[in-house]
Amino acid sequence: MTANKLALVAVDWGTSNLRLTLLDDKGIPFDERGSDKGMGSLEPSEFEGALLELLDGVLPSGKVTPVIACGMVGAAQGWQEASYETVPCTPPNGENALRVKVKDPRIAVWILPGVKQDSPADVMRGEETQIAGFLAMKPDFDGVLCLPGTHTKWARISAGEIVSFQTYMTGELFALLAGKSVLRHSVDTKDWDSDTFREALSDAMSRPQSISSKLFGIRAESIVGAQSPAMGKARLSGYLVGLELAGARPYWLGMDVALIGAPALCELYKEGLSAQGSSAAVYSVEEMTRTGLLAAYSDLKETI
Repeated sequence: MTANKLALVAVDWGTSNLRLTLLDDKGIPFDERGSDKGMGSLEPSEFEGALLELLDGVLPSGKVTPVIACGMVGAAQGWQEASYETVPCTPPNGENALRVKVKDPRIAVWILPGVKQDSPADVMRGEETQIAGFLAMKPDFDGVLCLPGTHTKWARISAGEIVSFQTYMTGELFALLAGKSVLRHSVDTKDWDSDTFREALSDAMSRPQSISSKLFGIRAESIVGAQSPAMGKARLSGYLVGLELAGARPYWLGMDVALIGAPALCELYKEGLSAQGSSAAVYSVEEMTRTGLLAAYSDLKETI
């Protein structure tokens, strides 16, 4: 790898992690770098340093390398607050990107806007770039995108626009219950039980009003029953994903659905949707993010 090969830095900057993709002048990625210096651990004055740490030894001298970023880096608590586009809207592109003041003359940094919904109130930062990447590949898609994660998004897509969206805190609820609640003693394992997951998901979708009681049942079954930690973990996941699918039914029922996220997590959603008679294709979150950032930079180049 040589410094003069670098033409663009694509940045996905979340709350917990920072991920860079280095691209050449043809838009082809040739390296990826990352750290745990996410937005949540940095003060505004520390963002440039965290970025430069990962670019050490690769920045060309005698030129300015563009850096285009998405995600929580543009939040009010981030490097600098970027605006929100309001749905219905096309995914934000480079034309509305925010230029950030930097000290190092070797880089020029832009942050992409997020997307907001006024009623019911909702926001996203980062997922809109994944949606842009997906639509760059499938511009005629008409259906629903599900982006599983800490805060899972369901977005209705039509005519190239984000029409509406809805957020579910399923991933964060799982982390809190599995790590901080009394259930932590019953789910502490890396093993998995697929049959239990499907059973719990179906139970949650058919009787969502009983989930609070069912959740404590995970603990009780591990004490008085024959439930293994693998079954307990799968049951907790099944209840929470099932509860989400029940709430999001107006989005996915009878619609074309595509999933964008980590493969293992997307497979759980795909399995849950399949059990309800709905099929879904899975797409790489890294590829969609990179494609979305590259598309935004193509727009940005026309304005600078």
